[in-house]
Order: sequence, then structure tokens, then C-alpha cells
Amino acid sequence: MLMKKFLCLTSSLALVASTGAVSAQSLAEIEAAAKAEGTLSTIALPHDWCGYGAVIDGFKAKYPEITVNELNPDAGSADEIEAIKANKDNKGPQAPDVIDVGLAFGPSAKAEGLTQPYKVATWDEIPAEVKDADGHWYGDYYGVMSFLVNTDLVENVPQDWADLLKPEYAGQVALAGDPRASNQAILAVLAAGMSTGAAPGEAAGKAGLDFFKALNDAGNFVPVIGKAGTLAQGTTPIVIMWDYNALAARDTLAGNPPVEVVVPKSGVLAGVYVQAISAYAPQPNAAKLWMEYLYSDEGQLGWLKGYCHPARFNAMAAAGKIPQELLDALPPAASYEAAYFPTLEEVDANKAAVTGGWDATVGANVAE
Repeated sequence: MLMKKFLCLTSSLALVASTGAVSAQSLAEIEAAAKAEGTLSTIALPHDWCGYGAVIDGFKAKYPEITVNELNPDAGSADEIEAIKANKDNKGPQAPDVIDVGLAFGPSAKAEGLTQPYKVATWDEIPAEVKDADGHWYGDYYGVMSFLVNTDLVENVPQDWADLLKPEYAGQVALAGDPRASNQAILAVLAAGMSTGAAPGEAAGKAGLDFFKALNDAGNFVPVIGKAGTLAQGTTPIVIMWDYNALAARDTLAGNPPVEVVVPKSGVLAGVYVQAISAYAPQPNAAKLWMEYLYSDEGQLGWLKGYCHPARFNAMAAAGKIPQELLDALPPAASYEAAYFPTLEEVDANKAAVTGGWDATVGANVAE
């Protein structure tokens, strides 16, 4: 089952979960200090991503004394890291307090001294395989790579990666981010490479680059960052994105145009994202309070409403804390039985291959 695979993400992380917050403060003290700070600066949280719009609204409703300053909602994981680096000495509104990045970016951010440790009250219910033992970063949610297809413009809906190379999809296929910076796009390249039979990691990353080179050479690839809007306009009739983003777009479009969400038959890739607090956070207590909210039952269910499987899914399901209607709204479990969770080493190797080789191999400048 998918959750079992999630819990077995990788033994190579060898992370040992320890109990207790990396803080001498009580939650009441953190809340008081956060309210005194009065602001929380987030970055790269589109409202239609994992239900973040409602999650942010929930936080603001619970803590009306804290203003949420939303920086660059469409930024990629690499942009988030750069925002911390660029604002080390800046305590103003352009400095992010917290980040939500792809799995590969958590350990590297810690290694560069860009994060600070903090363990939320529900720490023990976050699987050890997706959290840093010291509390610098921890998994928040996951989904699988999919195709979002405008069926008004695409008569034969592609069912697998190889289908995208067919002449009938000329000028139709796009990524949902820049593969030189966006975790979503970087892992889409990995999934494409895995669909060719290449081993996850560097090999699949290089095979994925070759796949997108062929897609670009055939005239099928559109170097535009695909979104619900570009799909509806016909600029990018087929967009490769996480299933939760595709399902949210389907709901937003509400049949105008009609769309189909396809989990490909091969190269079914699952991706984990992680949360972290900036080492240079101008509002460190607000950041901690935000983390507590995200990993509370309310925050976890907020992500689930946005079609993302939250990190505490297993523990909450076992405790009967997940409403049946939320479970019923998720795609059928059978769609995800083949999902592969890459190890951290595989994710890192793919990231290096894709970000370092995209320009030379594919040569398409993906932009808004």
C-alpha cells in the first residue's frame, strides 16, 4: 500500500526520531511571543497548492493578531533557498520565516546553515524516514506525478509518458515549473526517465533529460510554466504536475474546460515535501507557531482537503481522526499502488543531473 511505501521511503536516511521540542519554550510562551512579533512571512505557497489558501485562512482565524505576509507564491524550491541566502541580514518583509521545499532541498539547506531546529508537539507521529533527527526539516505531505489534460483540445488523452511523444500532441505538453529550479518539474523529469526503465537517480535523471529533448525536438514541448489558466487558454493543453495540483485545478475550472487527471501507467513517482524554519527568520516564534498549526490535526486535515496526503496520515487514520468524506474524495488507492518513493540519495542525484544538464541537453528556457 502507498502509506506503507511512504513509511519505508528509505532506510538510507537512518534518522532517529527523538521526543520533545528543540526549545525551552512552552507552547503558550511561543504563542505569546509570536503575537508580540505580529507577522509571519511565508514564501512559495500558492493558494491552490495542497489547500494552502484555506490552511492560511485557518491560521489567521486562529491567530488574528498575526499578519501573514505571503512572498512570491509561485516560487520554486531553489528560489526559496535563495530568498533565505539573500536576506540573511534583512529583518524586513522580504525575508522568509519558513519554507516548504522538495525533499532534496531540506538536507542541503541544513548543511548550508540555512535552517534552525524545532520539533513540533506531534513530532513522534511524523515518520522517521522523512524527518531530520535534529528537527531542521520534516516531511509535510506527498502526492504522485500526473498529467492534467484539457479534453476540449486533446481528443485522445495520453495514458503514459511514451504517448506524449506522439505527433498528435504537437505544441501541447508543458511542465508546471522550471526544471532548473522547481522541485515539481525536476521530479517530473525523473519520472519520465524512470518510465524508460532507467534506474531512479542519476540514470533516470539523464534518461528524463533525453526524453524531454526528444519531446522538444518533436515540437511537442511548450516552454511555458503550465497552470490551470494556461491549460484553459489552450497554451498548454497538457500539463505535467503533482496529482493534488491537478485535482485542485480540476475543481477550480469546474468543467470550463473539462479536464482529465491521469496517473501514468509507468514511471509512477511519489514526491515528499518538507517544512523548515529559516536560521535567519525575523519572526522565529511566529514560525514555530505556524509549524505547530501545520502539524496539528486541523492543519493536517487542511492539506488533506487539498488532496495531499499529510505526514501524520497513518497516525490520524489509526486514531479515527480523518472524516470519511475526506477519504472518499481522494483518488482510488489502486491508482497509486505502483508509486515509487525515491530515496534521498536518488532525489539528490536526479536533482544534480537535471538542474546541471537541462540547458545543454534540452535547451528550452521554461518561463512564465
